[in-house]
Amino acid sequence: MKKVLITGSTGSIGEACAKYFHKNGFFVYLHYRSNEEKAANLQKELQNSEIIKFDITNKEDVFHKLENIDVDVLVNNAGITKDKLFFWMEDDDWNDVINTSINGTYYVTKALVKNMISNKKGSIVNIASVSGLVGNAGQTNYSAAKGAMIAFTKALSIELARYKIRVNGVAPGLIESEMTHDLDLKELKKTIPLKRIGKPEEVAECVYFLADKASYVTGEILNISGGMVR
Repeated sequence: MKKVLITGSTGSIGEACAKYFHKNGFFVYLHYRSNEEKAANLQKELQNSEIIKFDITNKEDVFHKLENIDVDVLVNNAGITKDKLFFWMEDDDWNDVINTSINGTYYVTKALVKNMISNKKGSIVNIASVSGLVGNAGQTNYSAAKGAMIAFTKALSIELARYKIRVNGVAPGLIESEMTHDLDLKELKKTIPLKRIGKPEEVAECVYFLADKASYVTGEILNISGGMVR
């Protein structure tokens, strides 16, 4: 049975990815940091799964919890937003977003890629954002983190190709999630050619395709924005 680890499994996109991989026969490692109740409920729903708790920004915690984990697929999904115009942005707003999205991705990937290299197989999918492609006012921290993740994806794909490990990413636009609950979606829909907000399951389907089916694709970022970013 193939195995996948999904960081931030208790988020909307992470949960959708966990269910999609599980439906397609994967054993799923469900990572969470603080939402223990949701992680436990998700684990009960997914028969072939295991919960792993760690602080993705803490290198020692990450390496300790993942030292005996061997996976076929890694989905780097964990991320946070602390939106604020740059003039009013505090250092913690910047550092927390950068540490979660890009440093966390670095730590988890570093911990798991060694076994992938030994096995001469594997797939990594990084969840970026259209904010990392085009930028967004009030999100200099988030855009910087997701832009770095996109560049990280492209560079790492070149390094790992010799070991038959593929590295790709997705750049979701407006997706129904905790991050979009407070937005004026009625107005934002007008900027999307498909005239609707995306669903987490639609992102999960693309992640699964890149992770398990797209055997001749590496170093790519799949835009999932309903045409909002072209």
